Amino acid sequence: MREFARLAVRVTHRIENLGKVVVAALNGHALGGGLELAEACMIRIAASHAKLGHPEVRIGAVAGFGGTTRLARLVGKGRAAEMLLRGRAIDAEEALRVGLVQQVTAADELMDAARSLLYDILGQSPDAVRLTWEALHRGLNMTLEESASLGADYFGLAAATENFRIGTDAFIKKVTPDFTHQRVKENRQTRAQ
Repeated sequence: MREFARLAVRVTHRIENLGKVVVAALNGHALGGGLELAEACMIRIAASHAKLGHPEVRIGAVAGFGGTTRLARLVGKGRAAEMLLRGRAIDAEEALRVGLVQQVTAADELMDAARSLLYDILGQSPDAVRLTWEALHRGLNMTLEESASLGADYFGLAAATENFRIGTDAFIKKVTPDFTHQRVKENRQTRAQ
């Protein structure tokens, strides 16, 4: 069972580290391993009837696919402890209040809401989206000072792109920017500095 759990940890780690914005659309029950898959995603949207939780302790188990770590980072240690140690499921509205999901919608609108969110992100500068994703993701494992410094470095990288010029020009002209969606090659050495 430990090897199975470690395989699941590798899967959730892979989702979390894809380098892309991954959105989970939760329609129904997301319990145990299903919620752990969703927790590995950057953004979660739930249908209004969804139930989310970690019932593992109710069967003598542990949320071993990364849930004990990710849930606490998403909702805070105390709330995560209460949910994990009681095996309690919460409804979509409570999940929204505590930050486990970012949006709640009617079930028949769930996929449209997820697509709309993704299209909104895709309409932004791909350079800025990628660097922002990296700053968010990497910054969680750093001190506040290190994370802020990383953000400043990424700001500098973004400012060197054509999309930054397009965006600032559009801002000055008070028009919607039309970003080029051809990715600018990133200089890995500059990012490391």
